[in-house]
Amino acid sequence: MRARMLVALLALAAAARADDEFKLESPDVGPDKEFSQDFAYDAFGCTGSNQSFALNWSGAPAGTQSFAVTTFDPDALRGKGFWHWFVINIPAATTSLPRDAGNRDNSKLPAGARQLKTNFNKIGYGGSCPPRGGTPHNYVVTVYALKTRKLEVPAEALAGEALPIVEANALGKATLTYKYGR
Repeated sequence: MRARMLVALLALAAAARADDEFKLESPDVGPDKEFSQDFAYDAFGCTGSNQSFALNWSGAPAGTQSFAVTTFDPDALRGKGFWHWFVINIPAATTSLPRDAGNRDNSKLPAGARQLKTNFNKIGYGGSCPPRGGTPHNYVVTVYALKTRKLEVPAEALAGEALPIVEANALGKATLTYKYGR
């Protein structure tokens, strides 16, 4: 019994270390960066350029076969949240996405990567656009290291519907959060 508990504790400690080593950064957004209108939405009263921000990650867990990247606003819709970006099937050799990788023609994504429909009801990145005059919203960007090369997600699936599939296949994740208010 004690041996099994010790093995379980060691496995938990190793997983925690792996997540500590798995890092996500952006030269464009983060807790210490001023938000640029380049990354804001271009409708609903927002006047941004609707470009996705550049991302870099390192330290993915052993066995990673692909990645997924998401951007979620947990403060939207009175705490129900809002999906701004969801990309799956990013090849394991990829460690970054350039600025505007979330454009709707997929021209800046690695081969095989696929964007899902967001809560804007469009495929591709949908920039930040919180209500005018409200409290700034938190935007959580996550890169998931996955144990499978390709996720089979229906073509019509919405971002939030794919999350359980991503989480069931995750070996680890790294996040960064930025704030934006209007």
